[in-house]
Amino acid sequence: MSASRAEAEEKVGSRQRLQVNEYKENQNIAYVSLRPLQTTVLGKTPMVCLVPFSLSTYKPDQLKCPKSLLDKNSNNEVACKKCKKAEIKKTSRKILTPKMEATSSKAESTLQKSSLDVHAESNKWQYKSTSDTVILSADTESSQDGDSDEGTTPGMPVKTTILLSVYVDLIVDDFSGLSPYEKKRLKNISENANFFASLQLSESAARLREMIKKRQPPESKRKKPKKKENETGCRRSMRLLKVDPSGVSLPATPTQPILVADENPLLPPGPLEMTSENRDDNSELFKGFLQTWAEVSKVSLGRTRSKNTEKASSSIKSYKANLNGMIISEDTVYKVTKGPIFSMALHPSEVRTLVAAGARSGQVGLWDLTHQPKEDGVYIFQPHSQPVSCLYFSPANPAHLLSLSYDGTLRCGDFSRAVFEEVYRDERSSFSSFDFLAEDASTLIVGHWDGSMSLVDRRTPGTSCEKLINSSLSKIRTVHVHPVHRQYFITAGLRDIHIYDARCLNPSRSKPLISLTEHTKSIASAYFSPLTGNRVVTTCADCKLRIFDSSCISSKIPLLTTIRHNTITGRWLTRFQAVWDPKQEDCIIVGSMAHPRRVDIFHERGKWVHSFLGGECLASVCSINATHPTRYILAGGNSSGRIHVFMN
Repeated sequence: MSASRAEAEEKVGSRQRLQVNEYKENQNIAYVSLRPLQTTVLGKTPMVCLVPFSLSTYKPDQLKCPKSLLDKNSNNEVACKKCKKAEIKKTSRKILTPKMEATSSKAESTLQKSSLDVHAESNKWQYKSTSDTVILSADTESSQDGDSDEGTTPGMPVKTTILLSVYVDLIVDDFSGLSPYEKKRLKNISENANFFASLQLSESAARLREMIKKRQPPESKRKKPKKKENETGCRRSMRLLKVDPSGVSLPATPTQPILVADENPLLPPGPLEMTSENRDDNSELFKGFLQTWAEVSKVSLGRTRSKNTEKASSSIKSYKANLNGMIISEDTVYKVTKGPIFSMALHPSEVRTLVAAGARSGQVGLWDLTHQPKEDGVYIFQPHSQPVSCLYFSPANPAHLLSLSYDGTLRCGDFSRAVFEEVYRDERSSFSSFDFLAEDASTLIVGHWDGSMSLVDRRTPGTSCEKLINSSLSKIRTVHVHPVHRQYFITAGLRDIHIYDARCLNPSRSKPLISLTEHTKSIASAYFSPLTGNRVVTTCADCKLRIFDSSCISSKIPLLTTIRHNTITGRWLTRFQAVWDPKQEDCIIVGSMAHPRRVDIFHERGKWVHSFLGGECLASVCSINATHPTRYILAGGNSSGRIHVFMN
């Protein structure tokens, strides 16, 4: 009974061993671990468990043993680690015997369970073949007494080398039921393991780690050099140290709060006394200047208008001949205002040449070119606190100069009484432009930067009566009234130009009669032709001057001509504004960015007519230009306050 029971157990053990080494041919085996177990001799048949896995789907926790196996094997694993060297040698001699006797089922299960934990050890050999990658893991503990046998593989412990080769050969010879492929594969594993062991990779890695540690220089902080006691220090200002030249410290000055004043304080409401900033009010020159303006007011404007009509009918040929006779000299160039010029106007006098200029600083400069020397003919006033964007001499009384400013004030300079009267004031808004609705200058239209408009009636005693009107534009740059049909006026916005009828204005929101939407960029100005109003010229930032036919104000005004002209002045120069010449209604005048500096005149059909060149006398860009209504006089102002006058 005992013999039959032993045979049965041996069959069960061989069946279990075959089940452990079972595999599928279509599955890639990428990991096999062979670990010799240091255990006491419980039987005659050693056993090696092969664990397959694939590197492509490998995970660190993939090869962990089941919890049930780990629990059962905990006690046996401790016993395996306490084996002795003598028992290992004895076991190896017994393994070399060809006779394979049956062992108890308990011993086989112990070997089988212990081999499953082989992947948890730290020391491993690796190799790579064409089809599979095999990692051999073995316990590389050396014997405690340091003994080694000759003839073993260098770099591998004696017990590991002997047991590894014996185990593989034993498996190949013992399992006769394996296929030839399996036997050949196990033989390759054994040869590869011996090859990697001969490379001594672990010893080389240890030597490299020691070399790296030795080569690392010790970290040392840079020591700062000590300052010498006799070394001279940096030189410092005695004023900043608050020490006088003798070395005595100065007393501390009490700090006082700095009061920051407003850069552009609004001037008080009401009339302002006309005081010159560059002349004494009691001087003989200033009194003579005021007397000159009183005489100018006696000029007959009806005769001037009749002359304008005659000049407008002259040919373009004679007009060019008169333009060629206009010259500039050092006597006709002078700096009149402080800062850039934003607006200009020429007095219609036939006797004297009087030029008015409005500056960004709020100044209004007057220059009498008839007076010599030229310095004595310049008078500067300060009626505003912000840029003066629009200037006009009154058509009813040429001794009145009306000026409009960004500060929300519209004033009239009466030189006969030496006072600047306040015509209209709105501190909540900023004004951009204005024009006269009536020929007697009794009513005005004022444009605001926020897109609204104001109708001002000067006939009301005391203060002027105004009416605020909201337009369809978000911003208004210029306002100009039709010279014949004065109920129409044109406004230039950001990119649109609208024509309104003053009789149909709505305080809540006024709709324009006509809208010109041909412009693609910011618009600088829009003006009717001065005598008939049959043309409209616009200046746009797209480097084009456009001329429209306004002879019949209907739902649409056709575009006649587009003139290519550089209008990009930048942020430091005043923007160009093309204006009509009252002496020749079909010609426009505009500044130029070309070199040498010049002022150009174009015909309404787009043809170039004339350019004013001044050589050394004209060395800057004249952005704002004004012409005399009857005489051949042209005045151009630049962005530094200088006025250039061409005259024959």
